[in-house]
Amino acid sequence: MSSRKNISNTLKIGHLKISNDSKCMIIAELSGNHSRKINNVFKAIDIVKKSRADGIKIQSYEPGTITLNSKNKYFYINDKSIWKGKYLYQLYKSTYTPFTWHEKIFKYAKKKKLLCFSSPFDKSSVDLLEKCNCPCYKIASPEITDLKLIDYIAKKNKPIIISTGIADEKDIKLAINQCLKNKNSKITLLNCISSYPASDNELNLNYIKKLKKFVNIVGYSDHSKDDLACLISVALGAKIVEKHFKINDKTLTPDSSFSMAASQFKNLVIKIRRLEKMLGSEDIYKKKILKHKLKTVTRSLFFVKDLKKGDIISAENVRSVRPGSGLSPQKYFKILGKKIKKNAKKNTPVKKEYF
Repeated sequence: MSSRKNISNTLKIGHLKISNDSKCMIIAELSGNHSRKINNVFKAIDIVKKSRADGIKIQSYEPGTITLNSKNKYFYINDKSIWKGKYLYQLYKSTYTPFTWHEKIFKYAKKKKLLCFSSPFDKSSVDLLEKCNCPCYKIASPEITDLKLIDYIAKKNKPIIISTGIADEKDIKLAINQCLKNKNSKITLLNCISSYPASDNELNLNYIKKLKKFVNIVGYSDHSKDDLACLISVALGAKIVEKHFKINDKTLTPDSSFSMAASQFKNLVIKIRRLEKMLGSEDIYKKKILKHKLKTVTRSLFFVKDLKKGDIISAENVRSVRPGSGLSPQKYFKILGKKIKKNAKKNTPVKKEYF
């Protein structure tokens, strides 16, 4: 069975190294928001690059590779989603990224020096992505139970990002084990709610912390309508954040209602980077801030009387005061009663050289 100790601590995705000590990888999910125009994909790549996000993700399927062209009741969407009233083949026909576009998309992203990868949905899409030198693979939430697909992807020995939207713990373990069977430990899990759009009471962001028992690096794939959930996820430890992206507010597609427009996406990147600075780490705080900025407001030991060589340190001639230019007050009891090796002047710091 899977164990976190068998999972990689670092993922190398393109030029990025993702770990718990790295910055969060911010990904724009384009999905079907290109409105079936390849020039819109190129525009999206340009916009995402300017936003200073780390990459863009597409989805690799064609209608016949993800579902069947049937209008019987099994293929009719009759739930509470935004796609209610459509047949699956009809839905995917309006959103798919044609296989014939893929090579051009990856070449353009490479030219713009932007990371590009994809979610494949069958063997043929994986084969296509291999030809495009796709640097990693995303397993979409509904595909976490498709162990045959996961098995085929794992054999490519590239990092695998798995969304957990429909998964329970058994599903997660089975997916991870299928990767490990193929000696692929480059796995990360994304908390995700397969609701489009997802409401606040559905998000369950604390589940991010639970995912850490399965893998060492976790992230978040967002379907909410603003940026708050993404920011909270970073505070909870997400090292990959994926947000659906659209070129502008005028974009109308099956995914546009839970996608973020260009200006908002740029602000999301800015906010995440600012949040990361705020979070910091204990080591950075102690080394870079306490040492340099707090010296004048910390305490240390000072001589409060003129002393001669051989005089004894006592409560009458040494005090703990601000600033922190001398020995730490923690040394007070260690030097109390000791003789000094040289003369000392009043109002000067006590230092090691006197003992």
